Amino acid sequence: MKTVAFNLMPYKDLPADFEKKYDSVWVSIPRTLYDPRKGHQYYHEYLDALETAVDLGYDAVGVNEHHSNGYGLMPSPNLMASILSRKVRHSDTTSVVVLGNSLALYNPPIRVAEEMAMLDVLSGGKFIAGFPVGTSMDTNYVYGINPSEMRERYYEAHDLVMKAWTTDEVFTWNGKYNQLRYVNTWPRTAQRPHPPVWIPGGGSVETYDFSLLNDYSFSYLSFFGHKYAKKVMGPFWDRADALGKDRNPYRAGYAQFICVSETDAQAQIDYEEHVKYFFAKCMHIDPRFFEAPGYRTVASLRAGLRSQLDGTAKVGKAILDEGFGWKELVESGYIIAGSPETVREQIVEAARELHVGNLIWLFHCGSMPQHLTLKNLHLFAEGVLPHIRNLWPEWDHRPFWPSGFGDPTPDTRRSAA
Repeated sequence: MKTVAFNLMPYKDLPADFEKKYDSVWVSIPRTLYDPRKGHQYYHEYLDALETAVDLGYDAVGVNEHHSNGYGLMPSPNLMASILSRKVRHSDTTSVVVLGNSLALYNPPIRVAEEMAMLDVLSGGKFIAGFPVGTSMDTNYVYGINPSEMRERYYEAHDLVMKAWTTDEVFTWNGKYNQLRYVNTWPRTAQRPHPPVWIPGGGSVETYDFSLLNDYSFSYLSFFGHKYAKKVMGPFWDRADALGKDRNPYRAGYAQFICVSETDAQAQIDYEEHVKYFFAKCMHIDPRFFEAPGYRTVASLRAGLRSQLDGTAKVGKAILDEGFGWKELVESGYIIAGSPETVREQIVEAARELHVGNLIWLFHCGSMPQHLTLKNLHLFAEGVLPHIRNLWPEWDHRPFWPSGFGDPTPDTRRSAA
């Protein structure tokens, strides 16, 4: 099993009455609440923690993209990844993952091809490219993309980026949304023919097929946790069967908040306040922003798939209004928490039920201070990581993980049976 140490980089000092006084942590959050001095401190603490994860031997460190957002202070994840690439290049075990660049937001999309190629070269071929469609908040409300055009723009941008990575000759691109006389992206990627691609998503039917047909790894990114993820990963593997794809668990991953302490009781003492901060404040999102009309496709609506954010926002309200607390968060699977033994047992159970090979571990939650973040990283590395690494020994992870410089070996596109 592969473990990605992933950090959302939230703003940790929202006002105590934030969720009562303000409408939303996303899109309309007042700029006046942001203190650049605190932001300076946070960025360096978060980068220090991610670099610590490299030192501790995690399989990857991950960042992502959000806009006008109080729980994700990374409008440009590539900036963060460029710093981490300097660290990763010296590691024998750790790669860097950008989950990702929302392709439909870039005009022209070859900017993504260029910057990700830079990251691949900087890291020494230890880079994974994430291509999310993007949330409605980021793409439709903040960046003004017409929701009815989202997927069409996304697919065209994807095809342009992939052709730019895999074509050695200068070419012309005449698409519906992009017209370019000369496409000739420098630098070339370190990995050939291109870095592995992960598709983060909330579980739309189209995203399943897009990931499977292109042999990309699908990452279910939500804050529902492993129990709800069964409703998403079950249909994903059903689609893999229908499309004739093998069930290599590295085709898929999911995101999970995990809090490790010396004992189960100490985990609550250490982390409860900060977890509640996340669900009460960082998930305080105006429901009008969840999905612009036309954002979710008809097929996904028919499948009954929910937004990856509406459920967690309801939990935040329940924490405030109904006493939904630590016990309920753990029992419902929103967080995995406790001693190293408790945590590793739950992770193994969740991974086997979901049949996933990539764990995207949200090691920082809400207002968690740096000393607890580092404690979480160290205890997981010492007491959990060694016990889950060999979870899928019969499967080959290489088709979905970085290969380093040069051409992949002939068998890297095959999974072990």
